[in-house]
Amino acid sequence: MTTATKVFVARLAGLTVFDPNGDQVGRVRDAVARLRMGGRPPQVVGLVAEIAMRRRIFLPIGRITSVDADAVVLNTGTLNLRRFSKRPDELLVLEELLDRRVTISAAGRAATVVDVAMEANRLGEWTLHRVAVRELSGRLTRRGHLRQLEWGELAGLVGQPEAQGTASLLAMLDQLRPADLANVLQELSDTRRNEVAAALDDERLADVLGELPEHDQVEILAALDRERAADVLEEMDPDDAADLLAELPKVEQEVLLDLMQPDEAEPVRALMKYLPGTAGSVMTSEPVIMTPDATVAEALARIRAPQLSPAMAAQIFVSRAPTATPTGRYLGMAHFQKLLREPPAELLGGVVDNDIDPLDPETPLPEITRRMATYDLVSMPVVDNADRLVGAVTVDDVLDHLLPHDWRDRDSQDLAPGSGG
Repeated sequence: MTTATKVFVARLAGLTVFDPNGDQVGRVRDAVARLRMGGRPPQVVGLVAEIAMRRRIFLPIGRITSVDADAVVLNTGTLNLRRFSKRPDELLVLEELLDRRVTISAAGRAATVVDVAMEANRLGEWTLHRVAVRELSGRLTRRGHLRQLEWGELAGLVGQPEAQGTASLLAMLDQLRPADLANVLQELSDTRRNEVAAALDDERLADVLGELPEHDQVEILAALDRERAADVLEEMDPDDAADLLAELPKVEQEVLLDLMQPDEAEPVRALMKYLPGTAGSVMTSEPVIMTPDATVAEALARIRAPQLSPAMAAQIFVSRAPTATPTGRYLGMAHFQKLLREPPAELLGGVVDNDIDPLDPETPLPEITRRMATYDLVSMPVVDNADRLVGAVTVDDVLDHLLPHDWRDRDSQDLAPGSGG
């Protein structure tokens, strides 16, 4: 590394890693340091990078040519793609040190770690030489002083922490997509994962839970008190909440459903009544639904909502009032591309497509897949015997149920055990 001799590790998180040809390899997720005897600062031996398929690999420090504010550059395009696994004498800087409670030895005052600097000597060896800490103030309304101290001036950096907060780690992870944040949580210890998950707000945690393997979802939910768990379930899409509740014992399901607001629990209860592997069990009960007297302009405005997924925003389902599922009589759907070609004042009732038969709630998954592929659809309506729209199956719903049961579990993606260092 030649462009910097001191780098704060938290600022490396998320930086793009490039090979010598300028091709993107992945993104930095942490730094790996090896503990040394005699209280000497740990030696940085490499970085952890996340590459395609959410795999984390080890980048030896000797393979890194430069680091700046925008990127990390390697001196080779040949990488060991085995999944990174921390050795007993190694330390993951961000995961294990950020927000850790320590003691300033000379003053005997408590502090928390805000960041850690890795510094290079004349031989090109990198160590964790300085630590940025914030002193803990006894006053609730006053923030402590921010200080930079030598590694040896702090006690409690190594070993089991007395306490480790989440504020700095959450700030670092704040811009990650839910799927990427879920990936980070899988790398943490169970205790640390549950602490970080509990510190997320309800909406953020709901989004992240939907990206985790089912066993991690259950463990995180179980670590919350029941009222908080019910609040998070209310923020989840009804189909995701139903899938998660289905993993819990019947008694626990009823307790959580009873704690949810009745209007939030009702669609979840309805979804849980359908047989697994049917349209009813995989559909969402909250697609975009409008009446036939709405205009094209109103429909386009509706699907611009940022919280809608691309698959959900691809089409409007048109029905008679009421528009909450189960709706009034289903009339058809209008794809957004068709809406873009119509005059803004045109009524939806005049532009709907109704030449494709909707799904029945009991339609099995293979038949759903065949019909979506046949008609190149990203979503299909689900209609009951009374011609009422009860939900819609989207392509991401289908993929979730067609992929192996443990496809979100990082361990299942490993080709062989890896090693860091």
